[in-house]
Amino acid sequence: QVQLVESGGGLVQAGGSLRLSCAASGTVFSIGTMNWYRQAPGKQRELVASITPGGSATYLDSVKGRFTITRDSSKNAVSLQMRGLKPEDTAVYTCNFPVYSPTNSIPTNYWGQGTQVTVSS
Repeated sequence: QVQLVESGGGLVQAGGSLRLSCAASGTVFSIGTMNWYRQAPGKQRELVASITPGGSATYLDSVKGRFTITRDSSKNAVSLQMRGLKPEDTAVYTCNFPVYSPTNSIPTNYWGQGTQVTVSS
């Protein structure tokens, strides 16, 4: 069984920085595209950033130039460095990625537990 364990998050003033991390524990053969989502109260969940196994990253327009997603394949982990945080970045952030096992060519999609990021003005 695989679990995604998140760390980071918290309360920060506008303009500050936070770093979120997410690591997979358990039996992992390989991992597909790794994602960070966020959901603010009363709003739909949105995809914030993604990074492919080859390291190609894409971002939500509103976070481009402020957020950086990276992956460490040796640790089955993904991070999201957030700088220049704004009150509108306040949300629960959740990591997500498909995990391939040694015995199954069809991946299982896993989600982290979610971590609160609150940016005060």
